Amino acid sequence: MARRAEILLVDDEEALCTAAEKILAKEGYRVHSVNTAKDGLAKFEAEGGDLLITDLLLPDLDGISLLKRAKELRPTIEVIVITGHGTIEKAVEAMRLGAYDFIEKPLDRTALVKAVSKAVEKQRLADENRRLREELQQQRGEEALIGNSESMVAVKKLIRQIAPTDVSVLVQGESGTGKEIVADVIHHLSQRRENPIVKISCAAIPETLLESELFGYERGAFTGAAGSKPGKFELADGGTLFLDEIAEMTPQLQAKLLRVLQDGRFQRLGSTRDIQVDVRVISATHIDIHQAISEKRFREDLFYRLNVVNVTLPPLRQRQDDIPLLADHFLKKYAARMQKNVHAMAPAALDQLLTHPWSGNVRELENAMQRAIAVATGDTIASFQLTPLMSSATPGQSLGPAVTIPIGTTMADAEERIISATLNHCDGDKEKAAKLLGISSRTLYRRFSKQDG
Repeated sequence: MARRAEILLVDDEEALCTAAEKILAKEGYRVHSVNTAKDGLAKFEAEGGDLLITDLLLPDLDGISLLKRAKELRPTIEVIVITGHGTIEKAVEAMRLGAYDFIEKPLDRTALVKAVSKAVEKQRLADENRRLREELQQQRGEEALIGNSESMVAVKKLIRQIAPTDVSVLVQGESGTGKEIVADVIHHLSQRRENPIVKISCAAIPETLLESELFGYERGAFTGAAGSKPGKFELADGGTLFLDEIAEMTPQLQAKLLRVLQDGRFQRLGSTRDIQVDVRVISATHIDIHQAISEKRFREDLFYRLNVVNVTLPPLRQRQDDIPLLADHFLKKYAARMQKNVHAMAPAALDQLLTHPWSGNVRELENAMQRAIAVATGDTIASFQLTPLMSSATPGQSLGPAVTIPIGTTMADAEERIISATLNHCDGDKEKAAKLLGISSRTLYRRFSKQDG
């Protein structure tokens, strides 16, 4: 280890402790010795340590019990037990319970140094592996948040800071900006990642059913309740609950949610028994929640409970620098999924993406790219393959007149119609039309000549 390893030695023989301290200090370790299990536990709880060495026979508590308690406090702690001639069987039991090794009395310097060195090295490697795994999980989690614009860098920095905590988070942003992805990333980077993230949309479920979905119900709680069912809070116990469109929740249900956030308790419908849960809540909304509060549609006290940390996602039109990155991501994703050899975008197509208003944000861009790949006939996406969806996605904001092609039209005829319509749109300017179509002017001249012939 870069620092000196901390070793806690528990043995009721003063001479043994003194000898072991001298031997291990010469090897560069920091050793603290105590003579009872009680003192050992108190010191371990207060200061921790890299390695515990304990005698199996102590005056107040046996070494097996001390081992179990140490492992409860820190499962990764390595333990070496000291055993006398008559306690070999107990030493074997200690190994089954997680001890790394045992050494016999009287202490042999070589055996002691060897056992400690190997245990400390194992601890060092385990710590290093955990650190690398955490870094990898963080990188993988952040990959879902694509963008290097100033605003997205700030969002990712904030998420890294808050993810390891248990604070409630309110994610705000227009529809399609990726609020659910933010919830996924926060959960993935949190200490709760081994437990589930449970999601529910407060706008997608009828008001009469939302309460039973959140809190569950007992048999006979209402007509049709043939059996009991756990709610989302129970299913998320130990993990994260994502409440999408939280502002759509009724005031009556808001009051019940507030209670759960305050003390972690609730009752299923039809029950009088409190259920205790440990859940982190991440909520999201696309509306102006302050206006909802002023109009008495949303409880102010609930807002402060949910909004301990606020993550606001910028609309795509405010981070145009991220559009090429997002487009490339969707290109690779859907080309692989559709098993199509599409791996590039024509410059005109990319220009088209950069000038589009994207009122539907990242979701609209994803849909446009998915369609373009589906209809692509070559290895490059041309601008005309993007125009129809982008024009229809935002009424009144199309980039130009649409070309209607009936089902059953051959590819050659469709191409001819598109070229002719584009030339008309560009008033016969072939260079401009070629750029808009995402093809070279030479290709356009060649195809135009075929039409004339």
